Amino acid sequence: MYPCSNPELVAAVSAAGGIGVVQPISLTYVHKRDYRAGLREITQLAGGAPIGLNALIEASSKTYHERMIKWVDIALEEGVRFFVTSLGNPRWVVERVSSVGGVVYHDITERKWALKGRDGGVHGLIAVNNRAGGHTGAHSAHALLEEVHDLGLPVVAAGGAGSAEPFADLISMGYAGVQVGTRLIATHECTADDRYKQAIVQAAESDIVLTERLTGVPVSVLRTPYVEKLGTTVGPLARAMFRGRKTKHWIRTFYALRSLRQLKKSSEDGGDADYWQAGKSVATITSITSVADIVKGCEDAWRRRAG
Repeated sequence: MYPCSNPELVAAVSAAGGIGVVQPISLTYVHKRDYRAGLREITQLAGGAPIGLNALIEASSKTYHERMIKWVDIALEEGVRFFVTSLGNPRWVVERVSSVGGVVYHDITERKWALKGRDGGVHGLIAVNNRAGGHTGAHSAHALLEEVHDLGLPVVAAGGAGSAEPFADLISMGYAGVQVGTRLIATHECTADDRYKQAIVQAAESDIVLTERLTGVPVSVLRTPYVEKLGTTVGPLARAMFRGRKTKHWIRTFYALRSLRQLKKSSEDGGDADYWQAGKSVATITSITSVADIVKGCEDAWRRRAG
């Protein structure tokens, strides 16, 4: 959701009864908001409902780490109390957030990362399965829950909830909640390119492919002519840089900025560089609708299931 989490979309999720999660780089770089003012705008649009913050905490760059510390501290000052961490040791976020009564959930794709999150003091886990868009996991929702359910932490499912019934399936499976991404792109409140939304609506599961050329690790995207032309694997030099402790930040930054430029170019030139993230839940997404209708549909499906 990095390029798609515009303020109106994040606010609409919270206003409808979920927790909309802010992506700081998206807020400031893509959507051109001053960070603090952007948080206040989203809170106002959400009618005062709680919002969250996504803190990508890998610390290979001192400058980025210091910026993330500042973003977390400002979010706390602005009343944010729910944080999602990923790609690093969450201990410093937990210490800051816990001191004011907030909670931190940590993204994981397998047990070893769940253990590191638990040891870092997180309050819950977000289990990213193999149906997720963006940075995807390797395990099914069921297998991943089996791997981590004994750790004594609530677990949220990420991946596969493209409609109300799969949402209810995940809750029935034993998950404490569900993180929704791809489905929210195909909404009226999302400001992504209409061609992106229509591509999600029209796509089948077989139209989803994994590419390393966004961040160096597999990212789930829609198959487009541009993706097929560019390929889905990185070269040996880039692969070596991604593995290097001192070089991985620079190569990640290069690929991330390049992919962002491609996304902007795509929206400006009519589609010559379509590089759109999405998960396998596209199989159950059949229309562009409102965030409120999506949240209500999920609630109704769970009530019927629990019934």
